[in-house]
Amino acid sequence: MGINIVEKILAGHLVSGNLTPGEEIGIRIDQTLTQDATGTMAYLQFEAMNVEKVITELSVSYIDHNTIQIGFENADDHCYLQSVALKFGVVLSRAGNGICHQVHLERFGKPGKTLIGSDSHTPTCGALGMIAIGAGGLDVAQAMAGEPFYLACPSVVRINLHGQLPPWVSAKDVILKVLEIFTTKGNVGTIFEYGGDGIASLSVPERATITNMGAECGVTTSVFPSDELTRLFLSSQRREQDYTELKADDDAAYARIIDIDLSQLEPLTAKPHSPDNIGTVHSMKGIPVSQVCLGSCTNSSYKDLVTVAKILKGRTVHPDVSFILAPGSRQVLDNLARDGYLADLIASGARLMENACGFCIGNSQSPRSGAVSLRTSNRNFLGRSGTMDADVYLVSPETAAVAVITGRFTDPRDLDMDYPQVQMPKNPVIDDSMIIWPDHADSSIEICRGPNIGDPPSNTPLPDILSGQVTIKVGDKITTDHIIPAGARMKYRSNIPRYSEFVFENVDTSFANRALALKEKGIHNIIVAGLSYGQGSSREHAAICPMYLGVRAVIAKSLERIHAANLINFGILPLSFLKDSDYDAIDQGDELEIPGLKATITEGRQLIVQNKTKGSSFPVTYNLSPRQKQMILAGGALNVRSSQ
Repeated sequence: MGINIVEKILAGHLVSGNLTPGEEIGIRIDQTLTQDATGTMAYLQFEAMNVEKVITELSVSYIDHNTIQIGFENADDHCYLQSVALKFGVVLSRAGNGICHQVHLERFGKPGKTLIGSDSHTPTCGALGMIAIGAGGLDVAQAMAGEPFYLACPSVVRINLHGQLPPWVSAKDVILKVLEIFTTKGNVGTIFEYGGDGIASLSVPERATITNMGAECGVTTSVFPSDELTRLFLSSQRREQDYTELKADDDAAYARIIDIDLSQLEPLTAKPHSPDNIGTVHSMKGIPVSQVCLGSCTNSSYKDLVTVAKILKGRTVHPDVSFILAPGSRQVLDNLARDGYLADLIASGARLMENACGFCIGNSQSPRSGAVSLRTSNRNFLGRSGTMDADVYLVSPETAAVAVITGRFTDPRDLDMDYPQVQMPKNPVIDDSMIIWPDHADSSIEICRGPNIGDPPSNTPLPDILSGQVTIKVGDKITTDHIIPAGARMKYRSNIPRYSEFVFENVDTSFANRALALKEKGIHNIIVAGLSYGQGSSREHAAICPMYLGVRAVIAKSLERIHAANLINFGILPLSFLKDSDYDAIDQGDELEIPGLKATITEGRQLIVQNKTKGSSFPVTYNLSPRQKQMILAGGALNVRSSQ
């Protein structure tokens, strides 16, 4: 039987375990990336490992998330990141150079390589034929120190794309269709591998849109073959030497095969407040729009923005619309300017933002109260835009551009013009002057530490009897944004005591004080949750900050991959209900007790939770490898490392 792309790459990087779906494997990591929102803590953890330099082939630190300079905190973190990069031999992409996923796709990604990044949209580089996986910062720090990355060996789903996209339908509509099929839950431990004759019509930037938003399905990553279009893209980046052909064998096996006819797709949108709440743009027709945000790591390539520029040329933004433009990289912006398209966009009334994450993470351009905002980004969780009562819809650049003109949700096929044809430049202008390339690690560099930067907090070993209170009970699809907010609060990412004050801020403003008060009394905090707890960002602060507040266990109907790994890394026990009725029977404030933890977990026996308040008990499951059991018992990964 033949081998698929995923198996080929994983087999070439396998350090431990067997390629049996569900079994824990360790793989060698070739490249890492971090961004400033998660990277500061990752490098603090790397420092704590007492390693002289990074061991990977390439590690890149990007400053692209918190570039708004309100207060000293963000600027101090940027100074820290630059100094630590020079000290340990990390490449630094400075603020203004662009969003990590767009820049890494352009300048660093290589077919057949492995990449992990402290950002959940790291799978963007799967468009180049990489196994590119989002992970918590501590996992990235350990990879930089030369340690394997551990994960459950994934099952592989083949998605065959057939035919060609019709006019006014684009790659964003493809991934929205995939989200309609798979939804945001139930896909943990899966990789999407794309194939079929239809991929021959999709450029690497278009493929990147699809792999980027595969993260919203909760899959480990998504990957395309490395083919002639990959070679042409790398050649345009003056990197043809990085090209390697990579394709699945004709008789490769898959856990499931899905076929999508591109020619039958139409413009789609993700309605509030989830990326899988899919509807047609036609059905939204006429809804007034007050803001359009174009950009983010999903749809800010040269092709995306030139398409919009051609639609808007000679037209003016509707009076009721605020039109925000954020190119994905300095390279994209430079080429837009040189080719005249930036002038067309500005002439239409576009408000030019920095080449950064900006509006996508809610740290700028929050819409007005009650607004309808159309965005080409990848997430529309409640409140993520910075405005709790705004309705955010995710759309393609084409749909966004037409709404800019009409001021309403409009099917782009109704626009009285031919669909613009865009040719990718064969020789784009490339300027890497905003990248700092260290010749070597320099131990003499003094690390810059501002007053907001603290040490990584540590946990205590797991007690034999976990006796605590259900400090909060939440429902399904609780994202990391619910647990620890993004936006303006992220400037405290290096100051865990301060950042912890905002845990569950958008769900229950009293949670942090309540949890800290229980911790000070020696009572453990327990979180009870529904399906897909921890979906969304790779932000490990969604585990670190609850740990700081005394959370020792999460009991959920199901947990998402990255967040579950982060909980284990910081000594929080991830447990799952066997029956939904057991979830229903628990109330916030119930006193729970789990006795005999150490022996039960060590021996792999079933845990029984006693509800002291209700006078009842119920079983829970856990999925821990021997390595993860060691971490949980020790109180986290850093505790294990310090004891070795």
